[in-house]
Amino acid sequence: MRCLQRITLNKDAFTPGERIIADYILAHPDKLKQCSSQELASILNISQSSIVKFAQRLGFKGFTNLKMALIEEWGQQSKQHAESEQHLHNDINVHDTPSMIAEKLFRAKQQALRMTTDSVNLAQLESVVTEIKAARRVQIMGMGGSSLVAKDLAYKLMKIGYPVMNEMDSHVQMTVAQSLGEGDVQIVISYSGALKEIFIAAQAAQEKGAKIIAVTSLQDSPLRKLADFVLDTIADEARWRSSSISARTAQNTITDLLFVCLLQEDSERSRSFIHRSQEMIEQLK
Repeated sequence: MRCLQRITLNKDAFTPGERIIADYILAHPDKLKQCSSQELASILNISQSSIVKFAQRLGFKGFTNLKMALIEEWGQQSKQHAESEQHLHNDINVHDTPSMIAEKLFRAKQQALRMTTDSVNLAQLESVVTEIKAARRVQIMGMGGSSLVAKDLAYKLMKIGYPVMNEMDSHVQMTVAQSLGEGDVQIVISYSGALKEIFIAAQAAQEKGAKIIAVTSLQDSPLRKLADFVLDTIADEARWRSSSISARTAQNTITDLLFVCLLQEDSERSRSFIHRSQEMIEQLK
């Protein structure tokens, strides 16, 4: 895992002092290049030993090793950015053959699957499953590419008997959201967590007493701060992406995990619903 991803991924588990260091590293890469551990400690008004311990927590011998790894990573990012005009999606460029594109897509999707799976907070997952299982109604929302993931999860939960609502139009989403109340759950799928329409709907549902479950990236966002429960999705999506391919893979990893966990919670009931659906479909043949 890359150093910056490691810092972002572990941010919630850091101590307040470690979080100060992490925030500075993420916000001021150019300044960090010129800093010694002593100078950084002075800037942040913390002890030099805290800087060294932070580096060691991330698996480095000391601050110098951490800084060199970060400088190398930032250099790679700068190079990639300079080459962005040649790219169609992430590291796929205009000169790649179909076999090269297939391999690069496979690696990107595999990485998103692996990183998202590794980051699952099992205690949070169990709480989310409990909330959904006990919910009076479940609204599942998403915009753009995330709406396809939301629709897929909604269909799967309906198939095993959950009272699910899923709307594609943002105005209808808001209307349904404000009708939710205590005992209801709203699942919000948004990689950025920054869309205004999504946030307004989630805020309206929460104000009425509904629990908000966010399926979102690690980046600090209005949705992440608002949610009662968060399930992380991790994907290396570049600025010049053509579509949310890796992000959607990460989201599907979480939504499929949720579905199977709920299926397992009451397998007899779930199988009964699935069997009944199959019987009805058979009648159409």
